[in-house]
Amino acid sequence: MKNYLLLLTLFCLALMEVKAQNPHKDDFLTSDFHKKRREALRALMPPNTVAVFFSNPVRNRANDVDYVYHQDPNFFYMTGHKEPHSMVLIFKDNLNFNGKETNEILFVRQHNALMEMYEGGRLGKDGAPEKLGINMVFEGTEFGDFNLDFSQFDKVMFYKFKDDVRDHREKGDLYEMIQEFKTKVGYESKDLAIEPHKTNIDLRSLDQMMAKLRGIKEKEELDLLRKAVDISTLAQNEVMKAIKPGMSETEIQGLHEFIFKKYRAEYEGYPSIVGAGHNGCVLHYIENYKPEVEDGELILMDLGAEYHGYTADVTRTIPVNGKFSENQKLIYDLVYKAQEEARKICKEGTSFSELTKITQKVINEGLVELGIYKSLNPEDITNPDTGRNRYYPHGCCHHIGLDVHDKGEYAELKENMVITIEPGIYITEGSPADKKWWNIPVRIEDDFLVTKDGCEILSDLAPRKSEDIEKLMEQPSAFDNLVLPELESHH
Repeated sequence: MKNYLLLLTLFCLALMEVKAQNPHKDDFLTSDFHKKRREALRALMPPNTVAVFFSNPVRNRANDVDYVYHQDPNFFYMTGHKEPHSMVLIFKDNLNFNGKETNEILFVRQHNALMEMYEGGRLGKDGAPEKLGINMVFEGTEFGDFNLDFSQFDKVMFYKFKDDVRDHREKGDLYEMIQEFKTKVGYESKDLAIEPHKTNIDLRSLDQMMAKLRGIKEKEELDLLRKAVDISTLAQNEVMKAIKPGMSETEIQGLHEFIFKKYRAEYEGYPSIVGAGHNGCVLHYIENYKPEVEDGELILMDLGAEYHGYTADVTRTIPVNGKFSENQKLIYDLVYKAQEEARKICKEGTSFSELTKITQKVINEGLVELGIYKSLNPEDITNPDTGRNRYYPHGCCHHIGLDVHDKGEYAELKENMVITIEPGIYITEGSPADKKWWNIPVRIEDDFLVTKDGCEILSDLAPRKSEDIEKLMEQPSAFDNLVLPELESHH
């Protein structure tokens, strides 16, 4: 008996250890969360209206291989359903349909034994009510004969269609449902094209409502965003310790993304940006192929893990050799100062434009002090080819959430918005600045939770000050002992 109790105790301790190692395995959004989001949308909808959302299309990569599927964020927000070839109708008011009262109807893929053998199981209309909490569910094949008169509504609200949906030749697929829907609501009618006021189709209001909803994060969303940001910053830290001259941009990208996967982040929130030297001056550089990053270069690393649908957006710029040169440090510290000044005023009631203006003011004045700009006159700081600030050509802030540039209102900050503050300076080779400044790219991007009286920086696990970055880069890395065999030459 004593041996049994000892074994039972050891088994329980082992289970506790496993749970401690995997604290996030049950932290997915629940069907109750999505139900409340549908209720929140109904509260914004005018009387006698219906909102219609479609799943993302499956997109082809090459030949018979598709890109890894990613659900449309609005559709996921409303339903929690991750499968393609689906649509949902959300009604403002209850209506009687087929003898049952409902305010929402979901259409999903039908079961297909052959395709499920290749692609995995489908939820189907029998599994959806329990899993998703939507009680009236049909198969996509049933939508063609769906007896609902859309003309009875004052407004049918949906997003304008784009020509990116392929016909998969499976009955009831997304392509077929969209074609049927267009017919049912008169989407292609001349009234819509010539006199849109004659139809009940509304292609604008739904996006405004979704921006209002998604811009303010619920507690469950904040929990997931915190985890996505933590994962992204821990990856930045480990790469700071591991990076050495001679590595490739691709390898550095891979180290980041390995850590994302190690912490069970399903995807990257956007194509990873890893640019050394001149490449860092390309704002959305995603080639990441430079074979060897060079001693003396800066490398700009803009990467975000996507965790359970929610994505971080964190950028660090570091010296490849571990030490900023004098000129690199001057530029870096100026960008840091701009971010800090924006952080100080980041709170409910501040406008997005105020955040941008204060970072522009700090950077422009600093570049004048360094002699990089002659003056603050527009002709001295504007690139005549682009019409933008020559060395700080982008805005400083955007929402993050289910999209890296998430839906949200861009007037005043409100409590529980999560935004980036990301000033930058990019001095390209051949620019009017002295050659000693050429090929210095710096962007510092952090994620902030807006509060009533200020903001909380979510991404402070990764150092931001130049001296703190240099100290961290002196530490050993978990990747230091990773040695792979050389590839043989086959020439």
